[in-house]
Amino acid sequence: MAGVRGYFHPKTATGRSSLIPEPPWHYSGDLLTIEYRTDPERVRELLPEPLDLAEEDPGAVALIWADWQSCSGSREELLDPVRSQYKEAFAVVRCSYRGRTYSRCVYIWVDKDFAVARGLHQGYPKKLGSIHQTRPHPYGPAPRIEAGARFGATLAAADRRLAQAVVTLREPSPGNGFVNGHPMAHHRWLPAIGKGGGLALDELVESGAAAFEAGQAWAGEAELELFDSPTEELSRLAVREPIAAYYRQVGVVWDGGTLLESGTSGAHRSP
Repeated sequence: MAGVRGYFHPKTATGRSSLIPEPPWHYSGDLLTIEYRTDPERVRELLPEPLDLAEEDPGAVALIWADWQSCSGSREELLDPVRSQYKEAFAVVRCSYRGRTYSRCVYIWVDKDFAVARGLHQGYPKKLGSIHQTRPHPYGPAPRIEAGARFGATLAAADRRLAQAVVTLREPSPGNGFVNGHPMAHHRWLPAIGKGGGLALDELVESGAAAFEAGQAWAGEAELELFDSPTEELSRLAVREPIAAYYRQVGVVWDGGTLLESGTSGAHRSP
């Protein structure tokens, strides 16, 4: 009997229905990044063992909006845009593992199912949401990428607005922030099918870009508001002190990660 094919569910005789293709995955996107400081204890409560707070600036947070086009190695999805285009908003903190500083995505919302599936594979805690951001354009009323340009961004989930921001560009910058500038340290968790069976999959993994290119980054200021929700906790990372805001266009390739540990407890600290 012939086996079923496909990188991810659903697996079929041809594999054509698989929700996501085999890596490498290629991304082209516009990123709005807002960095600020929150209470470090609010970061600590999101770090499961064996992770701990970063030694420097432990309360730093990056809230990032991204408008992506993505594809597999064949590039075929770019000519079928419903399979390639999606938006996301995500919160990144920094953490320490065995003396090394990592970035870690603690919250993330996307608007397509294939992006959720990729996140499950990579260890991103992806959920569905509604994400919008101003797009630059060289003609008409849309902002150009230049000093004084203003970009808006909103995030909602389960019919509740979670965040809104306005970024005003000021000047070119050598980069687009420091919080999301390290390899990612993520957990891949899957509960056992048997009741009370713990975790069937329990891995701490490292991943990052297999290739990266980017345009000129711009720095500026942001007006950022976070809102409470009965089903989301982003507002617990409350803004104590603004750092900076950035705009940048990037190209990224993701092609797998590295296992750091398996069988860790996965238990979060109590607030």
